[in-house]
Amino acid sequence: MIYGYIRVSSDKQTVENQRFEINNFCSRESMTIDGWIEETISGTKNYNKRQLGKLLKRIQKDDLIICAELSRLGRNLFMIMEILNICMTKECRVWTIKDNYRLGEDIQSKVLAFAFGLSAEIERNLISQRTKEALARRKAEGTDLGRKKGVRNKVLNKICMSRHIFIIKQLAEGMSIPEIAKKIKVARGTLYRYLAYTGIRIPTKISSERWNRGIY
Repeated sequence: MIYGYIRVSSDKQTVENQRFEINNFCSRESMTIDGWIEETISGTKNYNKRQLGKLLKRIQKDDLIICAELSRLGRNLFMIMEILNICMTKECRVWTIKDNYRLGEDIQSKVLAFAFGLSAEIERNLISQRTKEALARRKAEGTDLGRKKGVRNKVLNKICMSRHIFIIKQLAEGMSIPEIAKKIKVARGTLYRYLAYTGIRIPTKISSERWNRGIY
């Protein structure tokens, strides 16, 4: 598919100039636009809040997006780089007319891909380093890190307690422990421990010896 993308910033501007440029280019290259995306919105708006965002979600390998110039995609370098990175990931091409920019399989695109990858790796390393520094500072200040012991079990036991009558009823009707656990959305081991803690009768298919040893 070949898409023509047109963006103007205000109602006072017209899309016809960009459409004329794209049509002339396609005529010279013996190409036909399969779909047009036109919008009147500031380029500073995140692409996800524009029609461009919807286009980026549906593009596929070997699709081509043609626009008048790169500034039509976004008004800052980082946004444009992010948009081009999405296109590269999906193996979609982007061509501009005024800039004569081509995103595809050429060396320029490969250099750009390397730059994207390097930037992402640097950012991940910086985030990791900041996280480690923050944790080290909190530890030095005496702050307990991680989940408090027993917090998760208390939450899960509250779920079992809130469904106590339901559990007893289903046991009486012969429903298995795994089935009951699935219905109340807890792990079956949690339900087994709850039954042991509350003294509810253990299903006969599980021997008391295995129950006491924690083998279910």
